[in-house]
Parts: sequence; C-alpha cells; structure tokens
Amino acid sequence: MPELPEVEALTGLLAEDAVGREVERVYPVSFSALKTYDPPVSALEGRTLDAVARHGKFLDLAAGDLHLVFHLARAGWVRWHDTLPDAPPRPGKGPLALRVRLSGGAGFDLTEAGTQKHLAVYLVRDPLEVPGVARLGPDPLSPDFTQEAFAALLGGEKRQIKGFLRDQSVIAGIGNAYSDEILHAARMSPFKPAANLTGEEIARLYAAIGETLGAAVERARGVPLRSLKSEKKSGLRVHGRTGEPCPVCGDTIREVSFSDSSLQYCPTCQTGGKPLADRRLSRLLK
Repeated sequence: MPELPEVEALTGLLAEDAVGREVERVYPVSFSALKTYDPPVSALEGRTLDAVARHGKFLDLAAGDLHLVFHLARAGWVRWHDTLPDAPPRPGKGPLALRVRLSGGAGFDLTEAGTQKHLAVYLVRDPLEVPGVARLGPDPLSPDFTQEAFAALLGGEKRQIKGFLRDQSVIAGIGNAYSDEILHAARMSPFKPAANLTGEEIARLYAAIGETLGAAVERARGVPLRSLKSEKKSGLRVHGRTGEPCPVCGDTIREVSFSDSSLQYCPTCQTGGKPLADRRLSRLLK
C-alpha cells in the first residue's frame, strides 16, 4: 500500500509531468472506483491542471475550482504515459480504473491489482468534501507536528501503539509498513499501550516518526514511477522481512498475523527478547 513517502513522491512526479497540461478526456473505466457523480468527471475536460497536493495518503490534482482526489488503497497505483494509445480504453475486468488523457498525447492511468477493489476517485470543488480527507489528523511532516502536539494526541489513548500510529484520524499518512519501521527505530513493542508511554518513550517515538518518514521521502524523491514500489521495499528494515536477520542486532525478525494483514518486529530490539503471540498460528496449533 502506498503510504506517505510514496504518495509524496507521486505528488512531485505528477506536478512535474502533468501541471500545465490541459485535460482532454477522462475515461472512468471502473465505475465502482468513482465515488462522486456531481460534478461529473467530464467537467474536468478542457481545464488545465494547475497544482498537485497530498492530503495524508490522498492525491489531489487541482484544475481551477475542481479537484480530482484519489486514494490508491492497498493495491492501487499511478502509471504515467508519455504517449497514450489513441483508442479509448474498454471497460472490463482488468486493473485499469481511470484514464486521464492530457494535451500533447500524454496522460496517466489509475490501476488496481487483485480482485478486491478499494481504489477511490472523487471529483469535488473542495478536498474537504471527501470524507477521508475531512477526517485526517495532522500531517507528521508539517512544522505544526511538534513533540508537544504529538504528546497531546497520546493523552487518554487506550489502544496499542501500533493501532494508534495507523489511525488516519490521529496522524495522516502512516500505514502498516511505516508503523512497523517507526516502532523498530523507536525500540518499542507494537503491542505497548499508548497510554503507558513515559516522557522518554514519547520523545523517542516522536523522533523515530520524523527520521523514518523523512529518510523514506528523501529515498523516494526523483525515483521514476516504475521503480517507486521496489525502492520502498528495499528501504524497509523489518516490515515484510519475516525470517531475515535484524539489521541492528542480528536477531530473527518475527511476524504476528491477523485476518487481513500482518506486522513484523525484532524481539531483541523491541520486546526484550520475547516473541509476541501470533494468534493465527496459535489457533492452528490447537
């Protein structure tokens, strides 16, 4: 799933390639991806794209007073084409969800792999009309996201810290992968109750958020679209690396599986050497 660093990179790449071009045609290939109908996506046609912005994991392409906002979900992606085919795309069961043809023959596709379709596209006059954008918490790259502001978010929080970090209404842009990376950098168990963090642990976690996301953004900056996914994977130290040695201490990276996701961690670095209970594995062994 694209998270803040990848969406930040996509924002820069689309700003470079698409801003200043006129929208010639918009093809909604998968109507299930389109979440708004007024104004219709055809209202973009004839307008010039003048800005690209990011709201958490949402991308926002502005054309005057209209905003094409989309969320790539778990398996969505943006594919840029310097030259699009002349023939319009045919609706079908393939990965293509939306095509935007721009002046000069270029354009981009929104695609989504797999059978579960969660990619969401909105055309609105104000990004805050998108429910997911309206609910977003503060952006961790914003200057306003200070350690004091972070500590205030933790006040009265009863959840485990992993779930807290992934909640987009609390902090915008952190998902499953980077929450694993942040907690590893902070030497903190993903199951630690957020309310139990000491002042020193809050400071350590706050620093890990900034350093982890900042480094990922720098790694992704200027990387071609076709290489962004592999670049993300290459930069991860624990997420998706079950069974590999921890790059810090050499212990074996462990996994806890859930119904539709999993987390990875290092026992030595994060849990005092004790493996966390994998509930799915425990059920299989009964």
